Amino acid sequence: MMKSLLVLTLLAVPLFAETSSTPAQLPGKVAITQKLNTRLPLDLMFRDETGNVVRLRNYFNHGRPVLLNFVYYRCPMLCNVVMEGVTSTLTELKFNIGEQFDVITVSIDPRDMPEDAVKKKEIFVKRYGRLNAGANWHFLTGSEPSIKQLTSAAGFEYAYDPKTDSFAHGTMLAVLTPDGRLSRYLSGFEYKARDLRLGIVEASAGKVGAVSDQLLLLCYHYDPSTGKYSRSAMTFVRGASVATVMTLAGFIFVMIRKDRNTA
Repeated sequence: MMKSLLVLTLLAVPLFAETSSTPAQLPGKVAITQKLNTRLPLDLMFRDETGNVVRLRNYFNHGRPVLLNFVYYRCPMLCNVVMEGVTSTLTELKFNIGEQFDVITVSIDPRDMPEDAVKKKEIFVKRYGRLNAGANWHFLTGSEPSIKQLTSAAGFEYAYDPKTDSFAHGTMLAVLTPDGRLSRYLSGFEYKARDLRLGIVEASAGKVGAVSDQLLLLCYHYDPSTGKYSRSAMTFVRGASVATVMTLAGFIFVMIRKDRNTA
């Protein structure tokens, strides 16, 4: 189980205290539980930024991994920070939306409408700045039952505070396989492009990325407790061993050919 950075999460909901000594209280449980390899309920229905009714399944029929994050479009603070972090990482990433992966951003507020979604989409797709990204970065709104089912399946728990008319929530970026299973969770407000790249390569079962990405995966492993890829001494040794064996094999092959040519 992993909880996001709740100190910063509190920015999303101004909390009231009777006195300065009264500890701040969240309006409900706020947590992120990693449900790796869980398949999302892809038959859930939402509305896209154009107002069309869509099923989640529509976004998982292209054979590409999908990135998923949760915000709400009327959020005055935290969600903008979250989206800035996501967009910044996507900009650093050499992979392109619509080519190696797609993105789905879902509002947790059932009062958000498609017109709210399209405004956010225009802002962040423009900041991303790559051609045709808008066709594969989807900003969804939905009914409360659909939102609850999706967030529950993804392990994303949030709470509504009626006093401030706002939501307390954590932050995460989930990487999903092309068939809709939760493959990796990246935590925090900013994500390393390397971690995201490796997550996409793994979620695609090796169909995305170069040989260098596969070698990196020998040296790094995903740590669910941190939501990051870290260097492992053992996997580094294995990677070095593989490289050594390949080098020796190449040397032997060249020497044998040289001897045959000489003979």
